[in-house]
Amino acid sequence: MNFRPHGRYKPELNLIPLIDVLIVLLIFLVLTTTFSREAAMHISLPEAGSPAEEQPKGIELVIDKEGHYLINGHQTLNNQMETLKKALLEAAGENKDPLITISADKSAQHQYVMSALDAAGQLGFVHITFAAKAMEQP
Repeated sequence: MNFRPHGRYKPELNLIPLIDVLIVLLIFLVLTTTFSREAAMHISLPEAGSPAEEQPKGIELVIDKEGHYLINGHQTLNNQMETLKKALLEAAGENKDPLITISADKSAQHQYVMSALDAAGQLGFVHITFAAKAMEQP
């Protein structure tokens, strides 16, 4: 008895199911992937390209690198939000929306500047500007 097949059997590789599985995996990967955007800006503050224009009289708020606030040359008692708001109200006097110029040391923490902006915003002051020194021309 001869149990061998008469012709040579060639195995086939069916690629259609493999392609289907790869497409499903690709769709799953695209739908579940989250893309993160990282800021890669390297900045050096405070410098400005042109000299600052003369600003009208207002409130000058100076923040040093330790986070102490000076409003029109007078230092606040502490760094608390309520103290800062009270000092800004006293400096504004009759003016309901004075121009506030913030001069922050470039080594000051960002939190100190944000606290000053928050205090001014809570009081309804919207005219706020930042002071910067002019860059030296080569």
